[in-house]
Amino acid sequence: MTWSSLGLSLIDSCWLFLALCFLVAFSVHKASAQLPREYRKSSLFTLFQDLIRYGKTKQNLHRAEWLRVFDVPKRWFWHFYAISVCWNVFLLLLSFNLIYQLQSYPPWLTGMLEILTGVPSSFGQAPQLSTVLVQLLLCVHSLRRLLECLFVSVFSDGAMHLVQYLFGLGYYIVLGLTVLCSDLTAKGHGTLLSCSDWIRAAGFVLFIAASLLQHHSMVLLAELRKGKSGRVETLAHRVPEGGWFELVSCPHYFAELLIYVSLGFALGGFSFTWWLVVLYVLFNQALSGQLCHDLYVSKYESYPKHRRAFIPFVL
Repeated sequence: MTWSSLGLSLIDSCWLFLALCFLVAFSVHKASAQLPREYRKSSLFTLFQDLIRYGKTKQNLHRAEWLRVFDVPKRWFWHFYAISVCWNVFLLLLSFNLIYQLQSYPPWLTGMLEILTGVPSSFGQAPQLSTVLVQLLLCVHSLRRLLECLFVSVFSDGAMHLVQYLFGLGYYIVLGLTVLCSDLTAKGHGTLLSCSDWIRAAGFVLFIAASLLQHHSMVLLAELRKGKSGRVETLAHRVPEGGWFELVSCPHYFAELLIYVSLGFALGGFSFTWWLVVLYVLFNQALSGQLCHDLYVSKYESYPKHRRAFIPFVL
């Protein structure tokens, strides 16, 4: 049985595959605590941990020296958002050009979208307002995260795997294309004002709230390493406090999930492709949040027991 036999396009299949991969990784990690010690010391298990961990969750991982060859600095996270800003602003300008100048997308882009969706693109058809709105919000999100990486966050000497770095470089490229794919496969193509206004408005409000939550969480994390003067005093990890950190270990991951949910609403709430993206983000952030939560619990004996990993009262 193939993905196409299930009625899934190439882009749908890719996001579903990624979601399942991270679900399996999350499940394996949760179950690994019950494995015998000799299995947890195996080369295969170490490689698995090396691929799913980054930053502080990777620092105490006992690895062979050859695995460290593939380490790149975690502070390179800003590369992801720089690429995202450039790429998604470019796609947004193409959409504006189509709407106001009636100039179609470049042939290479329409051909790529047709391959990803399996749907022939309509020549000169303007994207829906919801699509343009999501493109704009994605640009805003990427720009904010870029500025936070450059001017707010205080990175230690943490590392990530080269595979994670390469994945991150391509992630926002595919994400921008996914927004256009969602427009191409949307039900009920019509005028720019054809989407449900209240769903779009709810998505916009949720996007603002989730962005503020994420920014506040990033500021609180950065302040753990700064003194009253605002200068960096230490690169050591401390127990985060304040804000939503009183409920979960990683509110910034929860905010990330909410941002993607908000974009799903901004698309009108009925894009199957985008909800597959949300499913991927859920499992991806759940894994990252659980790794951070496990580190805090194991490192600090007085760590609050009521805190969840990244979804308040749930996970």
